[in-house]
Amino acid sequence: MLHQCKVYSALSSKANEVSDLILNPDVKMLNKKSQSHKRKKLRIRKKVEGTAERPRMAIHKSNRYVYVQFVDDLNGRVLLSVSSSSLKLKHSANIKAAASLGAAAGEKALASGIKQVVFDRGGYIYHGKVRAFADSCRKAGLKF
Repeated sequence: MLHQCKVYSALSSKANEVSDLILNPDVKMLNKKSQSHKRKKLRIRKKVEGTAERPRMAIHKSNRYVYVQFVDDLNGRVLLSVSSSSLKLKHSANIKAAASLGAAAGEKALASGIKQVVFDRGGYIYHGKVRAFADSCRKAGLKF
């Protein structure tokens, strides 16, 4: 029963984050594209939560690299993180790099005992780098 209350309070706090985002005057300083991406990201985070047995696999893309973290939201810990910068690739932000990052992340996750994950696409559409990453993680043996 205590576990359910903890999850409910976490979900309600995430809902408060979304309403604070809309009402926050600092957010209005962002351009429309950034505001929309931030809203999508928080909308997804309200629904997706990781545990120690099934962590949240969060992806982030920058112009230079692609990053992934395996997060236990109940304890607030990052269990594992991998980035395309650590793979020493020539081009580290394209679809091929995302696919090789997915394979490496899948292998490291399986080696550390993570078999099932919850996929957090981070507000990005499921296309291109995100799709290549997810497909290669599945090929490596992770279950979504």
